[in-house]
Amino acid sequence: MLRARFAAIVAAFACGALVGCANVEATRFYRSGTDALDRGEPQRAIVDLEHAAALAPEISAIQNHLGIAYEEAGRSDDARRAYERAVALDCDNRAAENNLRELRAQNESEIGERELDEFRSAPDGAEPNTGQGASR
Repeated sequence: MLRARFAAIVAAFACGALVGCANVEATRFYRSGTDALDRGEPQRAIVDLEHAAALAPEISAIQNHLGIAYEEAGRSDDARRAYERAVALDCDNRAAENNLRELRAQNESEIGERELDEFRSAPDGAEPNTGQGASR
């Protein structure tokens, strides 16, 4: 939740850019999506932020908030893509960079834990089943 609030501050500046471009509808969806994130409603946030992103695909802050919503909804692949797009759109979007870095670290940690669990559950002396067939 702290990440969403920090991103909201960074995104407030980008929101002004949306209004300057007269894209009032995208701004409305962006604000309602951000509000939904603050209320802990990631599914509602996704709907609104996807609309905002469709209307204003060039706004990095929208992509970052969409990534946060996806991540909170358990959609880490979608979150990663949204964060990557946010960074690609604005290489100075530190919130998106941090979110992407944290998500990647979390995913690496989860993969390592799964591999360790597989190793621990393998019978003594047997190699864990990695699904990659026999090695020579």
